[in-house]
Amino acid sequence: MTAPPPTHAPIRTSHPARTPGKAAPPRTSWWMRRQRTLAPYLFISPFYLLYGLFLLVPILVGLYLSCTEWAGLGTPKWVGLRNYQDLLGDHSFWTAVSNTGLYVVFTMAVVMPAALLIAQALNARGLRGRDLFRLAYFMPVVISPIVITLVFGLFFDNEFGLLNAVGHAVFGFGGIDWLGSPGWARVTVVILVLWRWTGYLTIFFLAGLQNVPKELYEAADIDGAGPISRFRNVTLPCLRPVTAFVAVTVLVSSVQIFEEPYLLTQGGPGEATLSVAQFIFRAGFQRQQLGYAAAAGVLLFVAVFALGQLAMRVLGVGRDDR
Repeated sequence: MTAPPPTHAPIRTSHPARTPGKAAPPRTSWWMRRQRTLAPYLFISPFYLLYGLFLLVPILVGLYLSCTEWAGLGTPKWVGLRNYQDLLGDHSFWTAVSNTGLYVVFTMAVVMPAALLIAQALNARGLRGRDLFRLAYFMPVVISPIVITLVFGLFFDNEFGLLNAVGHAVFGFGGIDWLGSPGWARVTVVILVLWRWTGYLTIFFLAGLQNVPKELYEAADIDGAGPISRFRNVTLPCLRPVTAFVAVTVLVSSVQIFEEPYLLTQGGPGEATLSVAQFIFRAGFQRQQLGYAAAAGVLLFVAVFALGQLAMRVLGVGRDDR
């Protein structure tokens, strides 16, 4: 009798049996598993990088420098809050604050209403040469400040100025020292501000006027409302968002005024037209008191931020009136 053939036990493997015709699931990388979550942050990261590099970092460095004594070279010397204490007792700083307050009040009380009235006139029906007038009012915004200063210097010069020549020839009175007298120097600066920025603000009001529904004016005409009544009851309420935006913009910009008094009068005579921004420039770049200038810059930043927030709350900028 022959022996039966030997039997072999089946070899077991550690891998599970695969279903015929079905491939194994591909391996996914870490990025593929999280790209839906991280992709939006990568797209917005350039903004935050630039925001931190050019805004947050300078603010933090300015805060540090405001508590030091530094001339631009060497290691800054830590002095704590001494710069702020010196600023509170600095007569020049408070003169600059009062002059800047004058510019802010003038801009809010004169330049804004003038821009609104000019926009109302340019929006009138049947006005011939409307585009030419718009170009003429907007032209001072695009002209170089240096050119503007040279032209105003020729107009307001004490000896050879056009205004003094016309005043002497027509009215017979003596020349006015426009740039040498403290009071007249302030008047000259505010005239320059009025001439330069009224046309710029006019563009905003003109855009707002063109969006006022005509049906409201037609209804006011049916009710027998006159021009003043239409302006008070229709135009002004519809322009409220534009007026609030312009007011906040003008307030923040006028607090930081620098070009007009610096180029026209250099802050003089004496300190009659000195602004806070010009005070910071003089302390930092003319007297090499960078820590002192940084302290004044921090106070200016706080003032601008506080006034901007206050104006936005009072005027309702960004508030939903539903």
